[in-house]
Amino acid sequence: MSDNDSRFGAEPAAPVHDDEDLSDLRAEDSLVIVVFWVLAFVVFLQFFTRYVLNNSLGWTEEIARFLLIGVTFLGAIIAVRKESHIAVELLYRYLPRRARFGLQIFADLVSIVFFGVTAWLCSQMAGRTQQMMVSIDIPKSVIYWMVALCFVAMTVRAVLVLLRHLRTGTSRLVDPESFQQSGAL
Repeated sequence: MSDNDSRFGAEPAAPVHDDEDLSDLRAEDSLVIVVFWVLAFVVFLQFFTRYVLNNSLGWTEEIARFLLIGVTFLGAIIAVRKESHIAVELLYRYLPRRARFGLQIFADLVSIVFFGVTAWLCSQMAGRTQQMMVSIDIPKSVIYWMVALCFVAMTVRAVLVLLRHLRTGTSRLVDPESFQQSGAL
């Protein structure tokens, strides 16, 4: 830290690590990144045409909305795989380990049922939707089918998480101290 930095209370820059671990990347990670950047391009195009050219493209707002839906549900698949959805951990802290593990398995089963039922409901809605998108000539059911497929993928990932919990006998909520040190999931 230089003398100027110490006088103004500035922190030294964080070290740059060239050895980032990307071993946990999966297919849905790449897909959500692509959809995100398409969304960013569409939103930039909307901004540019509206405020710079003063002649907005009509389709950008609707497409941006549907791409945001895609990013949300594709990201939810990743959250299921990494077990990063929110959870209330307070109860786990006061239960014995065996009860924590039983509660974890129960929560996994409830998640699987929720994702599966929601996938089925989305597919029912997609099958009944006859409406077309306003700005482009594509059926709106395409969006509902995409959401249904995301819920199917979340169901599959939740089953894999349940199997991992049963195989290892632990999870982040069951043994939080061991997961804090190793960072493993």
